[in-house]
Parts: sequence; structure tokens; C-alpha cells
Amino acid sequence: MGNLTLTNVTKSFGTTDVIKGVNLRVEDGEFCVFVGPSGCGKSTLLRIIAGLEDASGGEIKIDGVPVNNTPPSKREIAMVFQSYALYPHLTVRDNMGLGLKQAGSSSAQVAQSVARASGMLSLDALLDRRPAELSGGQRQRVAIGRAIVRTPKLFLFDEPLSNLDAALRVNTRIEIARLHRELKATMVYVTHDQVEAMTLADKIVVLNAGRVEQVGRPMDLYNDPDNAFVAGFIGSPKMNFLKAAALGEAGETVGVRPEHLAISRESGAIPGRISHVEKLGSETLVYVRADPHGLLTVRQFGEQDFAVDEAVYLTADAARAFRFDANGLRMR
Repeated sequence: MGNLTLTNVTKSFGTTDVIKGVNLRVEDGEFCVFVGPSGCGKSTLLRIIAGLEDASGGEIKIDGVPVNNTPPSKREIAMVFQSYALYPHLTVRDNMGLGLKQAGSSSAQVAQSVARASGMLSLDALLDRRPAELSGGQRQRVAIGRAIVRTPKLFLFDEPLSNLDAALRVNTRIEIARLHRELKATMVYVTHDQVEAMTLADKIVVLNAGRVEQVGRPMDLYNDPDNAFVAGFIGSPKMNFLKAAALGEAGETVGVRPEHLAISRESGAIPGRISHVEKLGSETLVYVRADPHGLLTVRQFGEQDFAVDEAVYLTADAARAFRFDANGLRMR
């Protein structure tokens, strides 16, 4: 296993700063997820760790050893890409074992490592197939298997589930979580999907415009966000933001999660009109247009009978609300 330390890491492309002084520690065996919107710098930061991009400043250490000037092949990392990056003319067996073969491992060592990874990923029946004969989910498992056989200090994942359909995303996510438990390996994983982050991570790093907004365990970020950006990004459906002045309260903005908004046809603090209803079986999402707050989301558990254009009233659970100042910082 390996740990990772980033100290004041920066990256600029010309006059554009894309990574702005990131400090981070990832412990041995930890599953760390970088999450944030498109363009926040998460993939660039992962590529810097891998050595595929040079940092403009700061220091990267793996197991306490600086690796800024170490080529990717010498960093003892394995990377799983969004695009699978498999060789089309090679079988699954040869794709998985190629890295070890190129590193000079014996045929017996390669075969043993491939067999171990194949068993973990249920690929034994596919070892003699080529990538064109595999589904998207099977190709991604092969790419993960290729990383496993190298027994690296760090596993790096760059949005590995983005090309999979919804069902395969769930299944592969479960497989990756199981592999982490089984391998007890250090993993750094990039995604824009906060559901992936919440379900996989030991530690989440929320990035925004090249800066770290907050680092913490998934439920700590959900229940105790430092600012409005983190509060709005972590959680699905996203947090509602209400104008405090319209509620007769001090402060600039009040944040309320959809499950902490009560809805009534009779009375409540916030009048509105239903704009849309999503009946999902186990829950119902009701979207209410409530000026001056805009479109608000209410989560109701189970099946609920609300109609579009119906007049309703909303009431926030004050004990579960968050308050943010004019700069978006949490008022505690």
C-alpha cells in the first residue's frame, strides 16, 4: 500500500491557473474521491499525481518519497481510464498481463497474477476473447484487472463509469467497492457524480475552480458543509436555497434539503405552485415554484398524490436548516 501527500500543488496553462494550491493527505488503504463540476480541475490533479502532467509548483509524495521528477512508469501507480484503453488485437488475458510482461516478469508470474485478478472480477470465461467481443462493462472490468495485476502503491481512477449505462454503473460501482475492501489498497477516484462519491469514498475532496472547498467523510460533508457550494453539490436532489429576508430571518441565505421541506395544501410559511411531479415509487419529488425563492424541491417518501399547477405551502424544518453569509460561508 501507499500514502499520498500533496503540498501546495499548483498547475497553470499559460496565464490560466487550473490548480490553485492544493494540500491533501491520503492515507494507506484509503478510498479518496475527487468530486466537483466539469472544469474544476479534478482530472488535471489526478494526472499530476500520475505524472501525466507536470505540476507548476508544490510537491507530490508517494509513501513519503517526492515524485515530481519521477516518470509515470516509476511511480508504482496504476491508472484506470474512462475510455478503457485496451489493445484491440490482444485477448483479455494478454491485455491484463501486458504491463507485467513489459516489466520483465516471468510467464509464470504473469499467469498467476492474471488468474488472481480474473477470479476477483469474474473474467475467467472471457480470458481468450478480444475487446470487440466484450460489453462495455466487461471492458471496464478488464481495464480494472490490468491495474490489479500490477499491485501498485496507488490505484488512480479517472471517471471509469462514465461510459456505462445506469444499471452497469451501479453494478461496477459495487464491484469497485468490493475490490477496495478485498485489496485494502489506496485508491484515488475522480468523478463528477456525487452519488458515486458518497457511496464509494472513505474521504471526499470537493473541488471548485481549482481549489479544495472541503475534505471529509461523505456524511460529514452532507450533514456539516463548510459553505454553500459544498452544501449544494453534495446531496441528490440538491439542497434548496431560500432567501432569508423573505422568511423574516437574519442572514443572507437559508439552505434546506428536499427531505426537510414539508408540503401542505392548507397552510405553511412559503406559498407556491407545483411545477412538476416525479413519482419514483419509493419516493415522490415535488417541484414547487415559490417566488422569490425560485424552484424548490420537496422529497416525499412513498407515493404521493400531487398535481401540476396545484397551490401548496411549504415549511422548512428550522432545526435542520443551514445559514450562509453573503460570501457563501456557513454561519454556525
